Amino acid sequence: MTQYLLSVHHRADDAPPAADEMPAIFAAVDRFNTQLQERGQWVYAGGLVDRSEARVVDATSGAATVTDGPFSEAREWLGGFWIVEANDLDAALAIATEGSAACAGPVEVRAFQSE
Repeated sequence: MTQYLLSVHHRADDAPPAADEMPAIFAAVDRFNTQLQERGQWVYAGGLVDRSEARVVDATSGAATVTDGPFSEAREWLGGFWIVEANDLDAALAIATEGSAACAGPVEVRAFQSE
């Protein structure tokens, strides 16, 4: 089986879900996570804190520098992710469809490089 990164993206132009909608979204994601585990497709998943809490470390010149904020000032950002195992891309896309419905957001699918 191949491992895939399913990344949940947020867009600057999208209104965030209302506070009273969040419990239902969290419950749907919990159900989806449980289904992944029961089907043996779960590897790992996690949600990320707000991008304003990000730090960037750059040690490419030898000495490390740490700056506040996200790496790029993009109109889209990563909000969370799943790492799943699937037989092929079509199976990973089917899993991502379930994940997108559960988290109420778009999900990007990328395979990990093979050795």
